[in-house]
Amino acid sequence: MIETLEIVTFRLKPGTEAGFVANNGIMTDWLARQPGFLARHLGKREDGTWVDVVRWESLDQAQEAADRIMAEIGDSEAMQAIEPTSVAMSHAEVALSR
Repeated sequence: MIETLEIVTFRLKPGTEAGFVANNGIMTDWLARQPGFLARHLGKREDGTWVDVVRWESLDQAQEAADRIMAEIGDSEAMQAIEPTSVAMSHAEVALSR
């Protein structure tokens, strides 16, 4: 298997930022239960854009989780805070990890 980084960038809906990080426990817990999950890092850029980087054992596992996440926890506060039209997702093979 080739380890994969899933890179998701997004903006939040107005008025949802205050509790966003605190409400992310449900998403982190959900990811941790998914086959192939290795790690997650969530960050915020100076321009207000958020970056969510998840490391997976394989691209297939990343895509399978992406296909299920909205059906399983899409109604959570954390997911509802994200502006859907701002979401951009990409994947990259891990070339170096330590």
